Amino acid sequence: MSRSSFLFTSESVSEGHPDKVADRISDTIVDLFLAKDPYARVACETLTTTNLVVLAGEIRGQGIMDANDQWAPGVEQEIEAAVRAAVRDIGYEQTGFHWNKFEFINRLHGQSAHIAVGVDASGNKDEGAGDQGIMFGYASNETPELMPATLQYSHNILKRLAEVRHAGDRRLEPDAKSQVTIQYEDGVPVRATSIVLSTQHAAGLSSADVADIVKPHILAVLPEGFTDENTVWHINPTGIFEIGGPDGDAGVTGRKIIVDTYGGAAPHGGGAFSGKALPGQECRRRRPRRPLHHPDFLRHRRGQTPVDSRRPPRHRQGRDHRGGAGGEHPRPHRRCHPARHPRAPGSEQADLRPHRRLRPFRPRAGRRRRLQLGEDRSGRSAEGSGLRQQGSGSRQQVDRFCCLLPVA
Repeated sequence: MSRSSFLFTSESVSEGHPDKVADRISDTIVDLFLAKDPYARVACETLTTTNLVVLAGEIRGQGIMDANDQWAPGVEQEIEAAVRAAVRDIGYEQTGFHWNKFEFINRLHGQSAHIAVGVDASGNKDEGAGDQGIMFGYASNETPELMPATLQYSHNILKRLAEVRHAGDRRLEPDAKSQVTIQYEDGVPVRATSIVLSTQHAAGLSSADVADIVKPHILAVLPEGFTDENTVWHINPTGIFEIGGPDGDAGVTGRKIIVDTYGGAAPHGGGAFSGKALPGQECRRRRPRRPLHHPDFLRHRRGQTPVDSRRPPRHRQGRDHRGGAGGEHPRPHRRCHPARHPRAPGSEQADLRPHRRLRPFRPRAGRRRRLQLGEDRSGRSAEGSGLRQQGSGSRQQVDRFCCLLPVA
């Protein structure tokens, strides 16, 4: 199978998955502390297991904890109440994990003085960071959300099932996982080859019963005609799934970083988003920041190298190689031929002029031989060809790349 025609798979997990319960609790603590102090520093990690929730991490903030690691009055009670409310909102009222019955342990403490001294601004020293991290930004025109299709459809399936469950269908329980495999032709998603869904359910239901419940909702969130008679379905393939959530498997903050980003379609720096608050930590976002790209310029290429940043799509400005004048819509480079990569429906030509703080990213230009002073493109000298040279070079053509990077 060629690089432009392949299969790709991404998974997603529901809000009731043990790891996402931990992420939700960590984010709840961040929200609570930022409401008290917009400049609070929070690094909160959560462990969930059978009827137990444990918080650990470092914090600092006005009205939260003093310099002697003493809690402000009432804050500890607010923390526990917020945690239980988050678990109740997810929907856990089970014997092995109940929002009002689990044991709660709070081991949050003050931020290390050695980290704080590197973060705090003082004198001529600017505000610093308590750690370093690697962040990747990526966008795809495969879906309206600018996310890879495999991941977005996996998300959509679980979002729909959560809506059905919150609307009152008690046959479905909070813990679930989805996985979608898509066939790509010429780099474009064309059909789903397999769909996997494992969902916790009420007692007494078989896998066939669960399939009858969830299949209509899955088909409703996929594009029309995306599944066919050859699509392979796996609904609760292991059989009964009544014990789930933290009661069935322990959960920890930050273990679903690929689900939280691009589903394996782009690189990941390794850091988690949940439980962190600026300054001094990675920026906490429930959805990753997307780069400033226009959908016309986005084309997802997967394979051994998911994102080929060395040779991004590019367009020419000025005169093309045949001597014709460049118009309002420059001729695409051959790697982005319009017949193979048509413009997204309803999209407009990108106007990059408002992005004053962005500069073109120009990687090294392949194996092109640099023109020497006094030569034209054919290698003939000006004296031999009768050409006049002006300035220090004869290059008239400028390559403008679509990949934009913010100026530091």
